[in-house]
Amino acid sequence: MRVALDNPASAPQPANSYYSQVARVELPGGGALLYLSGQVADGPDLATQSRGVFETIAALLAAHGAGLDDIINIRTYLTDIGGLGEYGAVRREFLTGTAPTSMTFEAARLFKPDALVEVEVVAAVGTRAEA
Repeated sequence: MRVALDNPASAPQPANSYYSQVARVELPGGGALLYLSGQVADGPDLATQSRGVFETIAALLAAHGAGLDDIINIRTYLTDIGGLGEYGAVRREFLTGTAPTSMTFEAARLFKPDALVEVEVVAAVGTRAEA
């Protein structure tokens, strides 16, 4: 099994050099799992930040030959769980296929002081079973 850590030049860069954006785990027999670090985005409100987060996730996945439909697990951290409906509406704009497994948490604060949402995902590339 091979693991490669990456900060694709075609996607927004990490906030600092202390972490990698993507861990690509090559699977025996082909395919890979992509583990994305938590993503935040700038914006005046939860909807704007959520859109920015999903745009970044899409760019990171695309750099590895994947798309939003390849997401199999998503973890969301909200600073106010009361915004779940607003976040969910934006999420549905981007995740239009079968819903991935999911967990949503309320966090008192995130690493970036003005961040209202942080999202991390796992995607499967070239491993989906035929329906």
